[in-house]
Order: sequence, then C-alpha cells, then structure tokens
Amino acid sequence: MTGATQDLHGADSVRLKRTEWIKVWDPFVRIFHRSLVGLFAFSILTGDEWKSAHILSGYLIAGLGALRVVWGLVGTEHARFANFIYRPTTVLAFLADTARMRAKRYLGHNPAGGAMVIALLAAISGIAATGYMMTTDAFWGIEWVEETHEALVYGTLGLVALHLAGVAFASFEHREISCVPC
Repeated sequence: MTGATQDLHGADSVRLKRTEWIKVWDPFVRIFHRSLVGLFAFSILTGDEWKSAHILSGYLIAGLGALRVVWGLVGTEHARFANFIYRPTTVLAFLADTARMRAKRYLGHNPAGGAMVIALLAAISGIAATGYMMTTDAFWGIEWVEETHEALVYGTLGLVALHLAGVAFASFEHREISCVPC
C-alpha cells in the first residue's frame, strides 16, 4: 500500500489536499514477503544451533523464491517482472535523480527497487543452492561452499539494509507512507 498525497486538481499541482491509500501489493506478494522475512530471520538464528530446522527453513525459502519467480512471470500487474525490470542505464539515471531529490514516483517498484528484487532473488537462490550443496556427499565439508554460503548471507543482510533505506528515502522524497508489502 502506498499513501500518496495528491492534489484534488491533478498530480502536478503544488497544492496538496488529501491523502489516498492505493493498494499495490496483491495477497501473494504480501504473504511471500512476510514469509521470506520470517524464514530468513529464523534461518540466521538457527544456523549452527538447530541444523534440521535450519535446513527445512532453507527448503521453504527456496520454494518461496521459485514461487516468486513464477509469480513474476504470470502474476498481477505490479508483481510482474516486466513491470519493474529496467535497463541498467535507467536504474543509474533513477539513482542520480534520487540523489538530487527529483526522482519520478512509481507505483510498485521503481527502477532501483526492481534491481533490488533481482539482486535479492539471486542472493537467496545462491544461499539455497550452497546450503543444499553442503548437505550432499559431493560438497559436504568443502570449505569454499560453506564460505560462499556465509558470504551470501552477509551480502543479503547488506541488501536488506539498502532495501529498507531505499524505501525510507523514497517515502521521504515523495512525502508518502510506504508499506513494504504490508
């Protein structure tokens, strides 16, 4: 949901008169997002302490990621990748406009948010793949697999921090309340 303050006479006017709530995220995206956050936090907390729960959580995260990819291809308007995947030059131009506090407002993911979705999906896919590899005979005890798994987890935490900062900054810049999909 996005709380967008708009003028009664048009979006380009300077006068702001009312606030409208626009529902952007469909139920699947909301459930996916909440589940992913919860399972990721659970996985971090259980890492070396509760292996069976950690592994199960990893499988659930991998399943969620796969479902999100499918939903990104066939889902609702704002959930579809075609709605928010932009060329790198567009993302860089958007970031430059954001730094100057004059970025265009988007419903759903802006170009930087779209890039973040792809980065996060790639990161959790890498975490799931290396996590699975560590449970196989071929890769059990192989140091680079475990190191890559751990590096991807910490990298993902950094991406999450950037994601939250980006949402907060966009909310400030556009003077609206963003609910990352709540």
